[in-house]
Amino acid sequence: MDVGMQMVFTSHGWNGISDGQVYDEEIRLALLADELGFDVIWSVEHHFFDYSFCPDNTQILSYLVPRLTQAEVGTAAVILPWNEPLRVAEKVALLDHLARGRLRLGIGRGLSRREFAAFRGIGMDESRERFDEAADLILGALRDGYMEGSGKFYPQPRAAIRPKPERSFGDRLYAVASSDDSIESAARLRGRMVMFADRSWEHRLPSVQKHRARYLDLHGSEAPPPMTCDFCYCTADAASAQARASSHLSTYLDSILEHYEIMGDHFTATKGYAAYAEASRSLKKMGKDGFLKGFMNATTWGTPDRILRKLEERRALLGSFELATSFRFGGIPYEEAESSLRLFAKEVLPVLKQWR
Repeated sequence: MDVGMQMVFTSHGWNGISDGQVYDEEIRLALLADELGFDVIWSVEHHFFDYSFCPDNTQILSYLVPRLTQAEVGTAAVILPWNEPLRVAEKVALLDHLARGRLRLGIGRGLSRREFAAFRGIGMDESRERFDEAADLILGALRDGYMEGSGKFYPQPRAAIRPKPERSFGDRLYAVASSDDSIESAARLRGRMVMFADRSWEHRLPSVQKHRARYLDLHGSEAPPPMTCDFCYCTADAASAQARASSHLSTYLDSILEHYEIMGDHFTATKGYAAYAEASRSLKKMGKDGFLKGFMNATTWGTPDRILRKLEERRALLGSFELATSFRFGGIPYEEAESSLRLFAKEVLPVLKQWR
């Protein structure tokens, strides 16, 4: 089984922490994960707020590449509507050159109205069209070595990509897919479906099945395994595990609710976000306590044995999947995050690596 560690770059939940300390701690954990045998180091893209701030994940991964001894690197994800396609193709080609083909390209379209608002001239209701047009341009450029297009948003005169891409991204593409149209897009692009541990996996199963069915319809072959993104708190102390995990996950959940305005009404009036409007209505009914209960049930926390049991249940339901997990979130002191990572690597990771 493929297991990665995801850098989130959040300061929500820590008192008086500097942005520099956030980066120092995430980088230390990334280097440790590499040392302990994780397969890939992922980096998010987010902007402006305590929730998460990594404005250019290709840049941070370029810094990490020469320091990693075995792990690959991955973008989770480049948010296409916030980036010029030509520049994305150039950055990805350069990073893949530096990484000697050990780059996994994850892409997404964005969900936070607060982030969209700061990008002038980029409407959130355009995100689906922008994503689809940009994805085709970028993947074409990485395949052909040049970009050219006459689309609505990104008219592009022919331009060479230098350094010239040397390797195919055919089996290295990941696409965040929570809504039906994102699932369709991921299947069309031959991307691995990426989803987050924020609701029950039974609720997620129809989406996974839809991706598999559309992938097979479009390409005549089986879809690659999806990737699930977790927030993990691993401890040997079973007595305190639930209380500690609940505290940190609840704090992180507060940042999700604030950043994405999950229970707001704006999704209803925003083109392309009908699935989130429906989710918002459901969350309003269950309230934060109900959301936290679902979050706690979906993600991985507790002793190594409990974590393995939960992941086994997920595999029994979804089939094979890749795992990307974060250990630093919700105000977790660095020492606790490192201890959690080390215990996971010692007791959980060897078992997962034996799964086929």
